[in-house]
Amino acid sequence: MSNLQIGLAIAGGVALAAVIAHSAWSSRRNTPRQAQPLQEPSADDLAQADASVAPSLDSDPLLGSVDADTPAFVLPRPPVRPAMDALIDVIATVALDPATPAVSGEAALAAMPATRRAGTKPFSIEGYNLQTLVWEVPSAGQRYGGFQAGVQLANRTGALNEIEYSEFVVKTQAFADTLNATPEFPEMLDEVARARELDQFASAHDAQLGFTLRARNASWSPGYIHQNAARLGFVAGAIPGRMVLPASVEGLPPVLVLGFDSQAALAEDPAQSAIRELSMHLDVAQVDRAERPFERMCEAVNALAAAMDGLVTDDDGQALAPETMGVIAGDLQLLYDALQQRDIAAGSLIARRLFS
Repeated sequence: MSNLQIGLAIAGGVALAAVIAHSAWSSRRNTPRQAQPLQEPSADDLAQADASVAPSLDSDPLLGSVDADTPAFVLPRPPVRPAMDALIDVIATVALDPATPAVSGEAALAAMPATRRAGTKPFSIEGYNLQTLVWEVPSAGQRYGGFQAGVQLANRTGALNEIEYSEFVVKTQAFADTLNATPEFPEMLDEVARARELDQFASAHDAQLGFTLRARNASWSPGYIHQNAARLGFVAGAIPGRMVLPASVEGLPPVLVLGFDSQAALAEDPAQSAIRELSMHLDVAQVDRAERPFERMCEAVNALAAAMDGLVTDDDGQALAPETMGVIAGDLQLLYDALQQRDIAAGSLIARRLFS
């Protein structure tokens, strides 16, 4: 074999090796990263874990001292029940006939309208419980000495308009007629004007922030995303392709929402679904500022970027610099203060209703 033939053979072998290597590299690059299998803990690990978390009356913050006058456990406060508020509701009183000083909960429930909306605005009825002496949504087995009906002045669909106000009046009147009661309504033009002013304020102070995390190289499988997000406290949401970071109080909206392609999550073989980006969202008005939502959002997305080899960008694909994060954080503090001054603090019941 001549030197030329040998050289050509070597060159061909190198080229073939390069093609095979590139093919393997491309295949690996295009294969979604998979979740790592969890290792079963050993008996020694379990024993050490049990010892480290063994309950102690002196150290466990959920346990108090053993005292007859002190409860042993500090339970989380339950979520607050929705209630009307004159700040964001039109409220009409419904007075009972003097000949009927009380109405049963069953009768009130039977008189309720079929829907709880007037147009796009929530509509509600509350009764004054003669036993507990508080306003509440009517329930069976209780007796009520009067009622009030309300419709929300504004939400994210806009301000209450004249047509919606008229529907509110019709529903309330029908409820009152069934109970032989008399409603009293505020002046429509005044309430519609109040609704427009509230809607203008809400529109100017409604913030929903979003970051996008894009894969730099290899794509991700749904399981890979779940595994990494779970390490940061995220749990699976009710919708495929969605995870949430729960609030510290059960029943409140999540602090953060992480989302990716729902079709990838629903695929017959999700492990083969190639996901190249995910989003993280914060609905500012829905979350109490004490939860540190924006700080936790930055921490979470940066931690995911480091663990999953991703790049943090805005919705337009522009990389976000630390200076940009600082500007957003400063603007958010001003927004929180403005909501607080209007008695619509972020995360409060009234804010969650208004910004919905």
